[in-house]
Amino acid sequence: MEPAIISLIAASITFVGSHFVLSHPLRAALVGLLGEAGFQILYSIVATGALVWMYLAFVAIDAPRPLLPWGFDNAAWFAASLLTLAAMVLLAGSLSLRNPALATPKAELAARNAPVGVFSVTRHPMMWGFALVGVAHILATPTERTVIVALAIILLALVGAHLQDRKKLVLMGEAWAEWQRRTTFRPRLAGIAMIAPGTWLVGIALWFGLSWLHLPLGGVPAGIWRWI
Repeated sequence: MEPAIISLIAASITFVGSHFVLSHPLRAALVGLLGEAGFQILYSIVATGALVWMYLAFVAIDAPRPLLPWGFDNAAWFAASLLTLAAMVLLAGSLSLRNPALATPKAELAARNAPVGVFSVTRHPMMWGFALVGVAHILATPTERTVIVALAIILLALVGAHLQDRKKLVLMGEAWAEWQRRTTFRPRLAGIAMIAPGTWLVGIALWFGLSWLHLPLGGVPAGIWRWI
């Protein structure tokens, strides 16, 4: 195995592992030692360092080649574009005061309300949005380096969502338990009909904008820009 691949795997493990360790088992002790502000600084330094390491290892891998049998097939790109659009809609809808997972003063009240919009699909729309972006990248560009980073994103998002359920249940008690009973972890396709038109418009705008930026920032056209 190439040293750059090994480095990327190690960086990805560090990024995901440090997030879980700092956010859960070590958080209380570190906040007690450093204070909330000090903990946030430490967390930011570790996360940024791991991301920089991932980026440097990623770009150091020369001539990335397809790892999976479909290569760079147009059908795979089309499917990846649809998944990314769905991810942007979920992300757009998750940035709402109705999301009890966000650290807001009214989070507990939000958890007691009936789920609407993207929360009718899943109680973790943001996490599933990131996971779908990871799956889309595996479909569209199944190279060694992309698969490694995408799997790290998927693992961080979905395991993080599961751990968030446990954490919020401790912090919010019956309010979060009620939210769990009314919602689902896995996406429920029937809930798509509950997503407001405005959320779709914001999601589509994000999809157009970010897929356009993919070429100047990543060197590869994405979404409809692949065919324009």
